[in-house]
Amino acid sequence: MSGQSKVPDFDPQGPQLVYVAIADHIAARIAAGELSPGARLSAERDLAAEYGVAYLTVRRAAQELRERGLIVTVHGKGTFVADPLPETPGGRA
Repeated sequence: MSGQSKVPDFDPQGPQLVYVAIADHIAARIAAGELSPGARLSAERDLAAEYGVAYLTVRRAAQELRERGLIVTVHGKGTFVADPLPETPGGRA
C-alpha cells in the first residue's frame, strides 16, 4: 500500500447537499495529499465545469471550505489550500 489514500470519485447521491458533497470531495483531496498546502485551486467557473454544477454551487462549496479553515482566498490572486495550523507542544495554545 502506498502512503497516500485514494480519493473517492465524486458522486453526489442521497440527501447530502451538492455544495457540501463538493466541499467534502475537495477536503478529501487535501487530506490525501493530492492538493498540498499553498496549492492554487482552479477558478470557480472551471471547478463548476469539472464537477458539472452551477458556478454558484462551487462558490458556496468554497465558502464552506473557508469556514472549515481548509482554503484561503486572496483577492486578485486566487484561492489556495491553507497551511495547517502548527501543533503546539502540550496540546493547547
